[in-house]
Amino acid sequence: MYCLTFITEIFSKMNFDAIDRKLLDLLQTDSKQTNKELSSKLNLSVTAVYERIKKLENQGVISRYVALIKKEKVDKTFVAFCHIKLIQHSQAYVVKFEKEVANLEEVLECYHISGDYDYLLKVIVKDMEAFREFMVNKLTSINHIGSTHSMFVINEVKHTTAITV
Repeated sequence: MYCLTFITEIFSKMNFDAIDRKLLDLLQTDSKQTNKELSSKLNLSVTAVYERIKKLENQGVISRYVALIKKEKVDKTFVAFCHIKLIQHSQAYVVKFEKEVANLEEVLECYHISGDYDYLLKVIVKDMEAFREFMVNKLTSINHIGSTHSMFVINEVKHTTAITV
């Protein structure tokens, strides 16, 4: 049993060398770069780059590739953060709330948090009127919400999706 646990711990901890770190940085900057472009930046063969990327995908380090969209171009510039407090913090309420909030297209992110509130939501809509409609017709229609507290973004100072490895 000890041997299996030790082996599991070895494989569960990811050890990245400098090339892996640089590769992850390059992919987070622009994941549409070809393996040929990446190979020239990393001084590796195309095959070596391909194998490293596949290894990172198979290990779950790279979970997916996405396109980042400019909010202004799709008329969704109103960003709000909503604190949510459930009536009761029971398993049934938590599961039901999380299932329902996951289906709200306006909610980009949802975090179960500690402190005075139970959840923090990042919401994006067209404008204040659309936010009010979202609150009245969607969010507050979810049972077991005790209270909400919303804050609106005045200016986005920093926004990144890149994680330094």
